[in-house]
Amino acid sequence: MNYSTLSKFLPSRFHRFHVFLIFITTVLLVSLIGYNQRDFAKPRNYLYEKHKASNGVVLHTIRTTPDYVRLQAIDMNVTKTPYYGINGGFFWEGALLSIAVINDQPLKGMPGDYGSGWYNTGIDTNLKRGTLVWDDVTKHFSIQVVTHAGELTVTDKQRYWAQGGVSMKLNDSFGWESDMILEQMPAYNEGHMRTAVVYDSQENIYMIVTPSYCTIEEFRAAILDSFSDRRLIDGIYLDGDGSSQLQCRNVRLKGDQRQVYQMLTLIQ
Repeated sequence: MNYSTLSKFLPSRFHRFHVFLIFITTVLLVSLIGYNQRDFAKPRNYLYEKHKASNGVVLHTIRTTPDYVRLQAIDMNVTKTPYYGINGGFFWEGALLSIAVINDQPLKGMPGDYGSGWYNTGIDTNLKRGTLVWDDVTKHFSIQVVTHAGELTVTDKQRYWAQGGVSMKLNDSFGWESDMILEQMPAYNEGHMRTAVVYDSQENIYMIVTPSYCTIEEFRAAILDSFSDRRLIDGIYLDGDGSSQLQCRNVRLKGDQRQVYQMLTLIQ
């Protein structure tokens, strides 16, 4: 190949390579911009924490304030939703068996409907269970042991949300276990993944999931140990085992990959 032929060949090859580089760069930039836009749209008003308690139980925690928490009905694994948050209360075949109400409206139906989120139910349909209540007028949490949302005491029925579960009684060293059994906590003395939500004296809320297989006693002890400096007030146990799921920017916990039907989500 003589010089004149080579001089014609090189610009053509260089031009194609240059176009290819521009194309690849453009694709990467578009992808990066799209990812950043999606990430920017995700909630940021939270703090993710991971603790390993002295008993070996690992806790993954989303800490935020109640203004950034909403209850949400879903029908899939938490990690497959577009939301950040944790799994909610108990369920059976799509029916919600724990209270899940916002401003006196259950998440899946009308007040009084079975499976709508109006009732705390179990083997006993008149079961009273611990329910975390956020009163948006007084700006305070409480745990109320009730059967249905109509029994909840709040300042304004149009300004609150409530999530049912099982009472933790974090400040009761003696009666917590008997009350938990009375509220029919499933498999409390077996090793399972666990979920809970607790609050402190500053009305911060902690959404806690452990992938560690532990009893309720071990889970409760791990929470008290890991957050001993936070002045925790109280909380409730939520559904556990394969339903123990969490998603945020930092971590995704799938449980056993089953679908769940309600969660506590973070909002902007």
